[in-house]
Amino acid sequence: MEYVVYEQKGAVGIVTISREKALNALNSTVLEELNATFDAINLDEVRCVILTGAGQKSFVAGADIGEMSSLTKAEGEAFGKKGNDVFLKIENFPIPVICAINGFALGGGCEIAMSCDIRICSDNAVFGQPEVGLGITPGFGGTQRLARLVGPGMAKQMIYTARNIKADEAYRIGLVNAVYTQEELLPAAEKMAAGIAKNAPIAVRNCKKAINEGLALPMDKAVEVEEKLFGDCFETEDQKYGMAFFLDKNKEKVKEPFKNC
Repeated sequence: MEYVVYEQKGAVGIVTISREKALNALNSTVLEELNATFDAINLDEVRCVILTGAGQKSFVAGADIGEMSSLTKAEGEAFGKKGNDVFLKIENFPIPVICAINGFALGGGCEIAMSCDIRICSDNAVFGQPEVGLGITPGFGGTQRLARLVGPGMAKQMIYTARNIKADEAYRIGLVNAVYTQEELLPAAEKMAAGIAKNAPIAVRNCKKAINEGLALPMDKAVEVEEKLFGDCFETEDQKYGMAFFLDKNKEKVKEPFKNC
């Protein structure tokens, strides 16, 4: 890989976009490498993934404007599809993905962050969808995910004005879950990921699936999705270990749940 670095720490995988000289901007190569990296993650060993950017100045400053500037209509649509395919893969990845946003998250950077399950950022983070200032719309899901995360009114304001917001405002409107110092950001992401990894892996996967699928459905249909996934858990060793461990008063007869699942 030229621009994407992957490492595994126990049950946590860390994906780093490493194109620091270009502020980690997304070009076709980065998108292809991200796609291949997520495909290669060992889901038998990894229970949570952290996505971040190299350096402290920029998470992802956006899509590569140099690459986009000469695209035709058809090529623009194809580039949008390439980004959307990768971001949908991240959004629908079987295990949770935490985005650790260090610095700029503009355009495609904000969009890839929104495709993750949980977003935390450093206190120097800056978010925005500046595309209308370049004569284009957001092309990697920005018009859709931003409205779902912060509400249509706030999303329209950010997109129409192309105004950037800082970390504290991103937290206030619910775009990120927490703000940390630059030094604390990655350790905080790793601590959260380790906490997720300790829980029943099949149950966590089913929770992600239930939330993602249910959001697109009316409540009466959404709870049917949950019912099925809830029922499926009762066929797993996770459920047997977890409930036996809970019921064992001295916690000695049953091994620590989920340790080897």
